[in-house]
Amino acid sequence: MKKAISVLSGGLDCTVATSVFAKDYEIHAITFNYGQKSFNQELKASKEICKKMDFKHYVVDLPWLAQISNSTLNTDDDIPEIKEEELDDIEKSSETASSVWVPARNMVFTSIATSFAESIGAEAIIVGWDREEAATFPDNSKEFLNAFNELIHIGSPKDIRIEAPAIDLDKEEIVKLGIEVGAPMEISYSCYAGREKHCGVCESCMRRKRAFKKLKIRDLTEYEQ
Repeated sequence: MKKAISVLSGGLDCTVATSVFAKDYEIHAITFNYGQKSFNQELKASKEICKKMDFKHYVVDLPWLAQISNSTLNTDDDIPEIKEEELDDIEKSSETASSVWVPARNMVFTSIATSFAESIGAEAIIVGWDREEAATFPDNSKEFLNAFNELIHIGSPKDIRIEAPAIDLDKEEIVKLGIEVGAPMEISYSCYAGREKHCGVCESCMRRKRAFKKLKIRDLTEYEQ
C-alpha cells in the first residue's frame, strides 16, 4: 500500500484531512511537542485516533521551538477569548491569531514531515490547512500550500506532494467532510488551553462549536463553557 505522512495534532482539521486518505494509504502520523499548553491533550487525542484508525504514530520533540516562542500557547500568558460574533471580524481574529502564533510552525512541521516521507518512501504529506483559518494564519493558505509543494519539487529527489483536502473549506464544510469519510471527530481535540475539557472560549474552540451549531449536528465535544 502507498504510504503517507500525516501532521496530526489530534485537532479537528487534521483528523478529518487524514481520514480522507485512510483507506488508500498506510498512514504514519507525527505529533509535535513544541512545549504547547495543549500537548498532553493533543497527544492523548492523537494516540486514540491512531489506535482507532490503525495509523502508525510518532512523537517529535522540538524543545528549541518552545524556547524561542513568545506565543501564548508556550508561555504563562492567558489564551485570548473571543465571542462567536467576532470570529468573522478580521481585526479581532487577527489579534487573537497573532497572540497564538508560533514562529514558522507549519514551515518547521512540514519540513520535518518531508524528511520522514523521504526516509520511508511516502508519496504524500497530509495536513489540515483550511480556508477559514487562512484568513489570519498565512501558513494555512492555498498560496503557502502551492509554494511548499513547489519547494519540495525543487529540493527533494523524491516525488512527494502535500495533500490538504480542506484547503478550500471552512469549519462547517470540514465537519460535513468528516461525516462523509467517517472521521473520529468526537475524539479530536482542538482547544488552545490544554485542559481536559475544551475551554469553549478560545478561538479554536469557538470555531469548532460554531461549525456543529450551524449544521445543527450534535457536538459530542465536552466544553467548560
